[in-house]
Amino acid sequence: MGNLEGLRSDDPRVLGAYRLLGRLGAGGMGRVYLARSDRGRTVAVKLVHQELAGQEEFRRRFRAEVRAARQVGGEWTAPVLDADTEADVPWVATGYIAGPALRQVVDQDFGPLPERSVRILAAGLARALQAIHAAGVVHRDLKPSNVLITLDGPRVIDFGIARALETVTDGGLTRTGAAVGSPGFMSPEQVRGARVTPASDVFCLGSVLAYAATGRMPFGTADSGVHALMYRIAEEEPDLTGIPAPLLPLIEACLAKDPEERPSPAEILARADEAGGEGEGTPADARSAEPWLPGGLVARLGRQAVQLLDVEEPAARPGPPPPEHPPTAIAGAAAAAPPAPPPVHEPLPEPTLIGRQDPPTVTAGRPMGPQPVAQPMPQPAPPPYGYPHAGPYGNNPYGTGTQTVGPYVPAPRGRSRARSYWPRWWRAD
Repeated sequence: MGNLEGLRSDDPRVLGAYRLLGRLGAGGMGRVYLARSDRGRTVAVKLVHQELAGQEEFRRRFRAEVRAARQVGGEWTAPVLDADTEADVPWVATGYIAGPALRQVVDQDFGPLPERSVRILAAGLARALQAIHAAGVVHRDLKPSNVLITLDGPRVIDFGIARALETVTDGGLTRTGAAVGSPGFMSPEQVRGARVTPASDVFCLGSVLAYAATGRMPFGTADSGVHALMYRIAEEEPDLTGIPAPLLPLIEACLAKDPEERPSPAEILARADEAGGEGEGTPADARSAEPWLPGGLVARLGRQAVQLLDVEEPAARPGPPPPEHPPTAIAGAAAAAPPAPPPVHEPLPEPTLIGRQDPPTVTAGRPMGPQPVAQPMPQPAPPPYGYPHAGPYGNNPYGTGTQTVGPYVPAPRGRSRARSYWPRWWRAD
């Protein structure tokens, strides 16, 4: 739970039936919170950025994608449990997966995974894609930060929701042919702005597996510019140096430029099984007596699961102090009046708050009639929450999260692609 932050003043405290416990992060679409339902289930709630909520085209796509994502079954995904797509600021709740993202495991916690772990990762992700595609959904943003690592296998999150961003750009304008995804983990179809099919997710899976095995993105980073990275994805071969030999044919097949040449998720399962030998690459092996992850990661995941039990609800916002004033009395009779009896408080169950009760009004030393029961002090209205954010969002290890970028346009036929793609000042001529 090291990535859990406390709630800020502009964060809501309740969304639907879920009490928010803290912030898990933020992305291109919204903020993500750890929350608990009124029945005690721990969930992750994504609250859409307010400026996106005001765009009708985004709302229409978001509504459709949430409806489709709720049909996704399977044990290798984080299920969509609840949503309010008609709220002023829409939100969606999914099952909370108590595990770090693959990006954190490779970049911070451990490093590249051993061959057996990558085989089981491939099989688990293939199972997840089978469930997602069976519901008619294409993930469109499969990347290391959307793959969570648990003791009994990987889990895929945020499937299909990225499509709601496809026609939304800065300023609320729409643009056809825009590419949505995370540079470095996009398919050639995505960077060209072409039609995206389930085969696009297979290409992204190949990039994820190469990253898990080597700690590097197969087409490099965006240090030289996002469009230069997109050019390499569309036109050049991946750098698969350092990938174990048994995994190389599978990853090469997933990274084929032509979508028709890529294997299906079912074929990936079969190839992972063949690469492992004796079933070592099957998803069931992640739940065998022998852990599918290295020992150091197993211990870390166990500690993280225990820490989740200790997460408490944030303290309620303090209300204003009750008014203070002396008891009302008849002029001239206060000196002769005997002390007023102490007020009687009826015991009330927690967590009702009892406001300060004043002594009763007296006349010539006699209490005047039955005393009213004190009313609870009104709680202050929560402050409005907004999104005064600036700059890029996302947890991509190289500083580029999910983005909307223009498609890569190949050079016209008959001219050198390299000469037409790169700016004139860069070329040797």
